[in-house]
Amino acid sequence: MFIKRRWVAVFTVGMVISFSAGARSSTVTLTTFETTGLSGWEEKSFKNQTRYQLIRQTGALVLNAVAEASASVLYNKKEISLLATPILNWSWRVEQTYGKINEQSKQGDDYPARIYVVAKTGPFPWNTLALNYVWSSSSEKGQHWPNAYTEKAHMIVLRSGEEDTKQWVAEKRNIRQDFKTYFDKDIETIHGVAIMTDSDNTGKTGEAFYKDLYFTEEGS
Repeated sequence: MFIKRRWVAVFTVGMVISFSAGARSSTVTLTTFETTGLSGWEEKSFKNQTRYQLIRQTGALVLNAVAEASASVLYNKKEISLLATPILNWSWRVEQTYGKINEQSKQGDDYPARIYVVAKTGPFPWNTLALNYVWSSSSEKGQHWPNAYTEKAHMIVLRSGEEDTKQWVAEKRNIRQDFKTYFDKDIETIHGVAIMTDSDNTGKTGEAFYKDLYFTEEGS
């Protein structure tokens, strides 16, 4: 059952996470759009559907996401060792943000771009935690708070407003360290990574691009 509290639905993703072989190499690639397209990525809709499609931009095949009062997610069910490869790398680009909205409220829980990482912490569907790295419309860089729908998701602002829009920006996060910082948990393995552009609460239109999602060892 899909209800407005979409984070309840998001965390049921943990129920269908498959346990692939744990990655032990120095690099674990999540996006190989040029060779495999969207193979390995599944879409789940919470309200209407964000339009996800591969397009070619400056010679590279990248993921384009357009949300029009919609919320759906692409998720990759993959078990990844944070002992071996704790650093998540990616690049994203946002065309426009949503103006002055209260992102800490349920009515303003929309982001033109977000990447989130899911970890199962027990045998049940509710034993799940998620780090959400967001491109905020109105909150300052560095701000963070529990998601408006559930304390099992934590929002972390990496980019804010129009300052870096319309250009590619590269990000790098130590996922294991962030789970320690924001949940006080030493998470050794994560079980999925998701991409989401959503605007169902605000009714806005958002567009973003994503590429180059991969995990590397510490110090890389």
